[in-house]
Parts: sequence; structure tokens; C-alpha cells
Amino acid sequence: MTQSLELLLDPELDALVRDQWDELRAAGLPSQGNHSGPSNAPHITLAVAQKVPDEIEDALRALALQVPVSIRLGGLLWFGQRDGRQILVRSVVVNPELLALQAEAARLYAGLPGTDDLLTPGRWSPHVTLGRRFRPDQVGAAFQTLGYFSESEGQAVALRRWDSDAKHAWTLLPPGDPA
Repeated sequence: MTQSLELLLDPELDALVRDQWDELRAAGLPSQGNHSGPSNAPHITLAVAQKVPDEIEDALRALALQVPVSIRLGGLLWFGQRDGRQILVRSVVVNPELLALQAEAARLYAGLPGTDDLLTPGRWSPHVTLGRRFRPDQVGAAFQTLGYFSESEGQAVALRRWDSDAKHAWTLLPPGDPA
């Protein structure tokens, strides 16, 4: 199916997003918190493809040298789906280092089968997903549930790969890192 390249958030931002997942779930609304698998973590997707060849694994590991990267979570956004349902996300305010990291990831994934045009530089909308498959009549309830909150600053502290076929996630360590 897909293999993605993702940034993981620092413990404070991770906890903040998980709290929002819990608030949505407690209100009976769609929430990423409904997925209890160990690989389910708040993240920012940098690139996706059907399969990532072994030949670029070292280049992807080299990207880990650019982490940590500053992250600022912004307000709520809604992304529409073809079936009429909505995805609720926290926006991520872009900065030069984040854009450079994503551009390099997109360059490495360019030409691979199953890449997504929405992840090409200039079209990428960085975000952290809060919930999927919202019906239009649930939009107001989601805003009421989460209420007002300010932007939150922190860091993306790890780069990971996710293989949805194998249901396997792993952290990419920089070249030469023995851990």
C-alpha cells in the first residue's frame, strides 16, 4: 500500500495532541486516539510512496541529521475528502528548516510509484491529524469540543518510516549512529 516518511513530535507536543485526541473521543467524535496500535503517534508526513527502494535508505537516514527541527502547531483546519467527509487537523506553521527538510524528502521520493502530488514542495500543507471521517454535521461539535487554544511551539525530534503493508514503523538514525 504505502510507505511514509514522518516527523515525530517532542514529548510535550505529542502529549498536547493526544489530549486533543482524547477530548474528541470523549465527545463521541472521530479521533486518531481511537487507533490503539503502538505505531499510532502524532506526526507530520513528509513523503509517501508505494514502496521505497533500499538504494535510498542511506539518503533517508542522512535526513535524520537535520532533526530536531522547530515546530509550531497552529489552528484547526479541515481537509475535505471525495466521499464528503472531513479530516480535522492542527496546522503546522512552516519555517525555512522544515520546508528544506520536506523538499529534500520529496526529492528523494520523486519518481517512486505512489507518490502524492500534495506532498510536492509548494503544495505541501504540513499538519498533524486529529481525526478522520467527520461528517459535515460534526464540524461544529469538534470546534466546541476543542475550544480555543493558542499556538504551541516545540520540536520534531525523530524521523521515522511507516510501512502500512507490514504494519511496521521504525526510527531512522543518522549514518554511523550505533543506537
